[in-house]
Amino acid sequence: MAIVTAKPEAAGGPAPRRRLTWPRGSRLGRLIVTLNVLALVIVVVGALVLNELRSGLVNARIDSLSTQGELIANVIDQSATIGEPEPALDPYTASAIFQLLFIPRSQRARLFDAHGKVLADSFVVADRVDWKVLPPARKPGQTPEGPRKTPAEEAKAQRAQKALADEIAQAMKGRTVAGTRISENGERVVSVSIPIQHVRAILGVLTLEAGDVDEIISAERKALLPFIVVAMIAILTSSVLLHRLIALPVLRLARAADHVRLQGARAISLPDLSRRHDEVGDLSRSLEDMTHSLSERMDAIERFAADVAHEIKNPLTSIRSAVETLDLVTDPAAQARLLAILQNDVNRLDRLVTDISNASRLDAELSRESPKALDLNRLLTEVAGLYETQLRPGEAPGSVRVSLAIADPTHPATTLARETPIGQVFRNLIDNARSFSPADGEVRVSLTRAKGRLIAAVEDDGPGMPPDNLETIFERFYTSRPKGRAFGGNSGLGLSIARQIVEAHGGQIHAENRHDAAGAVIGARFVVDLPDARA
Repeated sequence: MAIVTAKPEAAGGPAPRRRLTWPRGSRLGRLIVTLNVLALVIVVVGALVLNELRSGLVNARIDSLSTQGELIANVIDQSATIGEPEPALDPYTASAIFQLLFIPRSQRARLFDAHGKVLADSFVVADRVDWKVLPPARKPGQTPEGPRKTPAEEAKAQRAQKALADEIAQAMKGRTVAGTRISENGERVVSVSIPIQHVRAILGVLTLEAGDVDEIISAERKALLPFIVVAMIAILTSSVLLHRLIALPVLRLARAADHVRLQGARAISLPDLSRRHDEVGDLSRSLEDMTHSLSERMDAIERFAADVAHEIKNPLTSIRSAVETLDLVTDPAAQARLLAILQNDVNRLDRLVTDISNASRLDAELSRESPKALDLNRLLTEVAGLYETQLRPGEAPGSVRVSLAIADPTHPATTLARETPIGQVFRNLIDNARSFSPADGEVRVSLTRAKGRLIAAVEDDGPGMPPDNLETIFERFYTSRPKGRAFGGNSGLGLSIARQIVEAHGGQIHAENRHDAAGAVIGARFVVDLPDARA
């Protein structure tokens, strides 16, 4: 069974409560529970069946002895009763009747008079002595053969005689007594004591004993052995299966993980486990996917580090050249141009370092904050409102306009996302569109719904993009500025960060050119496709 831990109500509150649930969807969990419960059911069913069989055999033996005893009691009452008006049993006639009766060796019949004295015993009647049960006859005063009984055996025999006496005493009251008890030789017997009654007078008691109860119990125990063996086989089988299906594979996975950790391997290969359609197979595939993702992440980090070094090296080289040339130049105009180059390169380095820092923190920020319901109508309205007062350096107020068009502003456009990163996506796209727009251009932001998706688009009136660069522009540090634009004004990380954020939220982003009726390029369009939480 699976254990589910409930979340604590508050920090420092009561300990988490646990409840047992069926391992739903867990094949190995169901296999473990089924095999172990099956073994237990086999034992329980076997015990119940044999207990029912034992009770049935004992009851059947009691019924048989009762019927046989009532017949013998009636015969003795009719044939061995003497004396009127005080009837009594004739011991000689009763012994003769015992000699004529056929009583199996597994049974013992005894006749007691009204005072509890033994009148006849089937074990000591002529030619019916069972030498395996009774000791050999001996003369009065003769030393018994064989070892003497221990005090414990003597006490046990006395308890057996007392149980027999109590049974006879109850039968003397005129009712039949039936049950099991311990005989004088220590065996468990089924005993039936039937009063011999003449009219209302109790003449004696007839006791019939069946001494094969221990044999019945032994046979029952032997019959239980197959169930025990089957249960043990089931338990051992489940143990072996658990060992082979869970313990060994998990151990192999642990060793493979240690191999990745200690030897710096970037992949884990367990084809024999990945083909399994259970939790261990899922674990193996998850580990392979995890190490594959880690390997890709490490490769990306290495490429990112190389790109960063390359991008930083360019302005540093320019700064070094300008510094080395500055001491050699005496013309004030040339010195001013060198100082402007130095200022531009320093600004470029500052912007580059800032964007690199933001890009390196992006993964941590995405994993730290959980996605929540976000209304894109509200977010785009707020982002577009920021650009009413923020203009590029040197631009006249209103030179580049930002407009917003929402298809259905009355209904929230909800998606599961993190507000800060998604806001950064649209700010990057709008900044990029404004940087390519002419002085009198317009950046248009729109939001529509289509087939359970939210489609946001950012359009500009710039020169567009070469068809071959529609995917290249999303690569890190890629920049392609039209003539007349300041070099180094962008780090080339904005669109790459935007794609990374959108894909982390289950969406897509792509770029395309805008065309007029004649097919000429009149601008660029960036389309962001995010899942609709209400779909």
